[in-house]
Amino acid sequence: MSTTTHTSPSPAAPWRAAFESHMSEMPSPEFVFGSLHPSSSSESRTNYVPRVRYCIYRGMWSQLPENKHNDAPKNPRVYDSDLPTFTTDVRMQKVGDLFATSAGKADRDELVQGSGGGGPCETVYWIKEKGMQWRMKGTAFIVAPDIEDKEESSGVRTVKSEVGARMRLVKGAEGKEGQWSWERELTGHFGNCSPGMRGSWRNPPPGTLVKGEPDKDHQLAQKVEDLHDPIARRNFRVVVIRPDEVESTDLSDPATARRHRYTFHADAQDGKGEWTVEELWP
Repeated sequence: MSTTTHTSPSPAAPWRAAFESHMSEMPSPEFVFGSLHPSSSSESRTNYVPRVRYCIYRGMWSQLPENKHNDAPKNPRVYDSDLPTFTTDVRMQKVGDLFATSAGKADRDELVQGSGGGGPCETVYWIKEKGMQWRMKGTAFIVAPDIEDKEESSGVRTVKSEVGARMRLVKGAEGKEGQWSWERELTGHFGNCSPGMRGSWRNPPPGTLVKGEPDKDHQLAQKVEDLHDPIARRNFRVVVIRPDEVESTDLSDPATARRHRYTFHADAQDGKGEWTVEELWP
């Protein structure tokens, strides 16, 4: 896990247990992911416009959910984090958004093919079964196949530094850091997807015009069993959300409704920090 910043054993975020409990009660852990997209209209009054879409929560980074159907090698339980993840296709607009609005402002297609990003994002989770809304504000980073290349790109260094700063060793894992692999975690996420979902990364390019039949390598409704299918893996990405503010709004009882806002205060030197909480009217 070279060049990765990490912290010593420390407690989970104060909102973590409740959030994961609520996610586990959803029939399908869907949420809304919002990003900023550079405005292409000369008539626009702003440089960026919002873009939102539904995504599927895939667990916390470095804590891959158990899946008996996943044959991919698993990382040992060395790290924990409070960083929600989801999977996506590099050809999707959201990936470009996270690069274009990052500090590096990568705005060309060839610059968004690897790991990196770090643009602002906001997510909303509505747990109907509990009458709870969760909202997170922060930044999101892309983990791509180049994450453990011998020659690290600036994007890889950014991901390992920014995401790694919010990863923490689990109790008893001291000295085992070298047993944990970014690439293995990436492949584990791919393996946690169904063959039909894996096949979606061999679809025709999303959002492009339908002009006749697509080529044989890019067809709809394919099923992929191979964990290292070259076409699917070339397009597969894991997005790691780094929340700086988390709000939970309990609307289960109108008489006692409350909102709690959790704010992360990072140390300017190493990215470590602590969470504070405020109780608010909903």
